[in-house]
Amino acid sequence: MLVVDDDHANLDSVCKVFQREGVPTLSAPNGQEAIELLRRPDVGVMVTDLMMPGVDGQELLKAARAMRPDVEVVLMTAYATVETAVNAMRDGAYDFITKPLKRHSLVKAVQKAMEKQALVAENRDLKAQLAAVGPRTMIGQSPAYRAFLETLGQAAPSTATVLLIGESGTGKELAARSIHDQSPRAKGPFVAVNCAALPESILEAELFGVEKGAFTGAVARKEGRFERASGGTLFLDEVGEMSAGAQVKLLRVLQEGEVERLGGTHTIKVDVRVVAATNKDLQREIAEGRFREDLYFRLNVVEVRIPSLASRREDVPLLADHFLRRYAAKNNKVLKGFSDAARSLLENYAWPGNVRELEHALERAVVLCRNDVIDVADLPDSVRKGPIGAASQIVIPIGTSMEEIERRVIHETLRHTKGDKNLAARLLGIAARTIYRKLAADEAEGQKGVPGSES
Repeated sequence: MLVVDDDHANLDSVCKVFQREGVPTLSAPNGQEAIELLRRPDVGVMVTDLMMPGVDGQELLKAARAMRPDVEVVLMTAYATVETAVNAMRDGAYDFITKPLKRHSLVKAVQKAMEKQALVAENRDLKAQLAAVGPRTMIGQSPAYRAFLETLGQAAPSTATVLLIGESGTGKELAARSIHDQSPRAKGPFVAVNCAALPESILEAELFGVEKGAFTGAVARKEGRFERASGGTLFLDEVGEMSAGAQVKLLRVLQEGEVERLGGTHTIKVDVRVVAATNKDLQREIAEGRFREDLYFRLNVVEVRIPSLASRREDVPLLADHFLRRYAAKNNKVLKGFSDAARSLLENYAWPGNVRELEHALERAVVLCRNDVIDVADLPDSVRKGPIGAASQIVIPIGTSMEEIERRVIHETLRHTKGDKNLAARLLGIAARTIYRKLAADEAEGQKGVPGSES
């Protein structure tokens, strides 16, 4: 924090107040020195007197807005009028406090300014990260994935809590973002928290917020993720990893629509839609006493199962081409595609890590590729030497039509025979003309346009 005042006694007094609060503080006795200190990247908030000789507080405010628009400015003055306050706010001041200063009012104003500055910085960093990786898309044409996307599209416009169930790496956060983007809350915030990545005490602080002094190190009030997500969507990833205590508090928030910060004495209303995700069998967790049944029913109003990559092997070529284009562009490389051997390996590998494993494998291949085509040698050892998806096994969801089952079996058999239709016909015990007819029907259906969905 930077404190600026030509009154040396007041300057020292304000600095001491915030040093006691544990806030690193810089000071300047005039506006000109303050402008030099504003160039330091660690300055987040400036508290300045309004009436100073030379560069006064109003000019310093304008200079800060021009030089460091991310710095929040709090003005102090003994000559407060409505007009000066309005002008200060119009020029971009965060707050306006009058002398003689009251310690409580000063600390509260600066704490709020710091919270805003931290949120703006976090938002800027997140946007930079998103810009670096490019837009995330949901890609797939397989029957299993189309059925999943249809269910997702039906659930999104509702107000219901959604539970996403899927193996690790299937894209649960991407599915949650799709629900948010297709919902009436799309213009509100999307806030995500990984319940497995944080210890119990930190997770509760992140979810519900903290009041100053709630525990050692809590030097300022902090909003929780529920408050930040108000008006939007909160995504609870790996919700099955929550402790028993956190589960009780989460259930209360879902029931009452209000949170109580750690160390707080009053509740805060929040308007949040919750989307949760897990790779665990929560019903087994309930039976073994590790997950609350009442919380499960609160979360599982609409259940959406995300298919594993093994159950939609037809989508591997689409995803591989997508990741190739994405990481080639990110790394400024010109790549034409895959060698036949590399593509065959990608299509036949079991992908136990699902789409995430495929993405990481393709990013590595793009970075290490020395030619204009990705070959087997560019792929990770885990893929080259790893488990191959058994051609004799096809995962077909219950309820799939016989026509769709027949189509899947024909396509998987052709994959196994590397496109040899006569051999595939002999393996299936059908006439080759039946395969040609089915393929022609699929091609005609594809020309009608059943695109991979994107969000």
